[in-house]
Amino acid sequence: MKEILVFSELTPNFNIAKVVFELGTKAKELSQKLDNAKVSAVIVNKHADYSEIVNSLSKYGFNKVYLVKDDRYERYSSELYTNAVCNIVNEIQPEIMLFPATRLGRDLAPKVAARLNFGLTADCTEFDINEKGQLASTRPTFGGSLMATILSKSQTQMATARANVFKAIEVAEPANIEIEERFYLTNDIADLVEIIDFKPFEANDGQNIVDAEIVVAGGMGMKNKEGFELLKKFADILGGQVGASRKAVEAGLADVSVQIGQTGKTVTPKLYIACGIAGAIQHLVGMNMSDKIIAINSDPNAPIFKNADYGIVGDVFEVLPKFIDRFKSV
Repeated sequence: MKEILVFSELTPNFNIAKVVFELGTKAKELSQKLDNAKVSAVIVNKHADYSEIVNSLSKYGFNKVYLVKDDRYERYSSELYTNAVCNIVNEIQPEIMLFPATRLGRDLAPKVAARLNFGLTADCTEFDINEKGQLASTRPTFGGSLMATILSKSQTQMATARANVFKAIEVAEPANIEIEERFYLTNDIADLVEIIDFKPFEANDGQNIVDAEIVVAGGMGMKNKEGFELLKKFADILGGQVGASRKAVEAGLADVSVQIGQTGKTVTPKLYIACGIAGAIQHLVGMNMSDKIIAINSDPNAPIFKNADYGIVGDVFEVLPKFIDRFKSV
């Protein structure tokens, strides 16, 4: 039976990373075009009780979980994890293997691909199965100016996908999930990096823009830091957070922790308000999955309007104060 394998990353507090559920949902969709291929997860981590984790995976379309357990896997190690994943791929030979494009996934996936001599398409924003049954992976290319769809000639087609580009949707009737344990640890593999301590990232305001339900984002049209202060004032009134385009960050108008786009964060808020943002592809790939998009720009031909649900052609420094006055009174 054909199989799609998803590397299921665990967070430091021993929870499944949200992006894994997103990949499970997408893999289930792909499986319907691949002779109802089995959707499997592989977890590499310590000896522990995985019943709650396995149950959560079943809710997002997974049919099977491979548990590769050893206490040396508790902290991520490139050498040990690469050995474990290569062993499981060699054993089950899945048609497709997907990795989350997290910091861990971006380190692990290319090492696995290189070890197995397989192709890898990185930072994908869409997947499909073509008429020949091949994985068609779409990603930004040429600096984000084009979207390319790439086919792999490898026995196992491998790709990574960014968080928040797919929706995680619970299945109506979770399957009875299979569980298989594997033990691939090889004592003669050197662990070349020792982790001394782990400290989770904290944004300047203690909040993570990825989790925000409302994002008010600014580009170079905001002109200066005072312009971004206006954005923050509006975001605070709405209960949202401020985001920024890459150019605005590079100009020193906002911190890199709120950069949205191909080289920044991917956000999926209920409401995204783009202020003074032209709408280059590099930025769009980081926010085009937002539920509703409002664009404010003085250029009526700005590309952002093609992706917006509502557009306001006007000077952002005239429009925003009116919004602020209006919502202050609500």
